[in-house]
Amino acid sequence: MSSRDPLILGIDLGGTKILTSVINPEGKMLSRDHSVTPAAQGPEGVIQAILTSAARALEGASIAMEKVSAVGVGAPGLADTKAGILYTSPNLPGWQDVPLRDIIQEGLKKKAFLINDANAAALGEYYFGAAKGTPHFIYITISTGIGGGIVVDGKVLNGCKGLAGEVGHMTISDEGPPCHCGNQGCWETLASGTALAKVARKRIETGADTTILSLAEGKIEKVTAQTVQSAAEKGDSLANELILQTAYYFGVGLANLINIFNPEMIVIGGGLSNMGDRLLKPAYEVAGKRAFHRAFQAVRFVPAALGRNSGVLGAAAFAMDEMKRKERHGVAK
Repeated sequence: MSSRDPLILGIDLGGTKILTSVINPEGKMLSRDHSVTPAAQGPEGVIQAILTSAARALEGASIAMEKVSAVGVGAPGLADTKAGILYTSPNLPGWQDVPLRDIIQEGLKKKAFLINDANAAALGEYYFGAAKGTPHFIYITISTGIGGGIVVDGKVLNGCKGLAGEVGHMTISDEGPPCHCGNQGCWETLASGTALAKVARKRIETGADTTILSLAEGKIEKVTAQTVQSAAEKGDSLANELILQTAYYFGVGLANLINIFNPEMIVIGGGLSNMGDRLLKPAYEVAGKRAFHRAFQAVRFVPAALGRNSGVLGAAAFAMDEMKRKERHGVAK
């Protein structure tokens, strides 16, 4: 990307927030509009909120839409990048086969591109963050669920329908808990923050001796992964046991990815990764025992660098890439 490249409007749509920014080719955010996603209002209400956020982001950067080259949208769920359709999203009720790209394109009167939010975050880390200049890597976010993006030869692996990279839904245990995707034993049902909180609540309800509940104000519904972490830091044996169990399953998933893709780097972000060595060190040990030795020796584990901005920066980078690809194609024709 050169300094001659035009500006891009990046949009990161989430189940709870919309982040929109005018972004230059060096990854500098010229504005930052953060708003709440009105998810309960369905597609129509959310799309209107996106358009309103876009207008505020442009105003914040003192930029007219005419100065923007394209719009990149990162969205949660199964997003077909070629067709521009968001098939479904676990975080957006009522969304089914929504032609989000075309709707945004029509609403903003500007060329738009759609990409899955985790794939967008991977691109953000590739162009502007921890994986800058690393052509073979995997981005993983471990938080409420587990998402990921796979970059091969500097390009996000999209698959034939744009649905590749749903790493959170590989089966880790065929007897594991049911997942909202319809499968059971998915990686995120065993190794995410939600999974950790659920198993902690279950153990408390069966009478386990632990301080976790007291740290949640004595209310079982307030037990979260963060509560478990706090208890572990105070020496609670059950909390430490549950984190080790989560680490084990996280490590199994990492080993699968290492054996399949042989990446040179795995970038790890998301709220649960803030546990640091308490979670990640035993996970890496499990991965090292289960992955091919040479493949494991070749991989580096690094923390994500962009935080909450990875998705919006990656959505913009995706739009930049697609505009350049179309320009090259046009010249070739």
